[in-house]
Amino acid sequence: MISTPIPGVTRPEPRWPVILAVFAAVALHFALPEKLRLNPPWLLATLVGALVAATQYARYRNMPRANTALSFSVLGVLTVGLLWGVGSLLVALITHQRDAVAPGLLRGAAILWFTNVIVFASLYWRLDAGGPNERERRDAHTEGAFLFPQMTFAAPAEEGTIAEVENWRPHFVDYLFVAFNTSTAFSPTDAPVLSKWAKMAMMIQALISFTTVVLVAARAVNIL
Repeated sequence: MISTPIPGVTRPEPRWPVILAVFAAVALHFALPEKLRLNPPWLLATLVGALVAATQYARYRNMPRANTALSFSVLGVLTVGLLWGVGSLLVALITHQRDAVAPGLLRGAAILWFTNVIVFASLYWRLDAGGPNERERRDAHTEGAFLFPQMTFAAPAEEGTIAEVENWRPHFVDYLFVAFNTSTAFSPTDAPVLSKWAKMAMMIQALISFTTVVLVAARAVNIL
């Protein structure tokens, strides 16, 4: 994904997984019932597409600060879409809107649940240990907001952890797994949380997941 070498980077972290995830979140926004999405939806898609293209340009030009700022802008747009959907869903439940029938509620809740996972996985990936621009400059991942198993388990027949011996670093799929577990179990599982910002973010993610899965789904079942 890199057309020109970046100084100090020998093993660049691939960006295509998070780009696919971002556009998956955009597609999920289109799949939401009309009353739960920002209209017109193409505006969100156009804005995200332009920002993603700008992030890649900044990366190719070796402008890490601009790349980081633009990446947070992408997350900001997706977060607005997510919160708008959750808020609209709750309003539909509270006001008992006639067109907010059970199938629509269940579909909207499921879509928002998956969007929640993607948005927070992207946030963890962007913030942990200084973000991907900083992580890819290190040989191994030995400290950060999350304590991955590779950072604690000893390497077989070697002195040191798996991360130290194998020069292991987390990628987007690792943060996607953390976010998925948080939304499913409402708590961390294999990766304990160390930093305060990550704890707060996981609390917010779990709260959104709880709202969409438990409260909304329960209300939709009652309507059936």
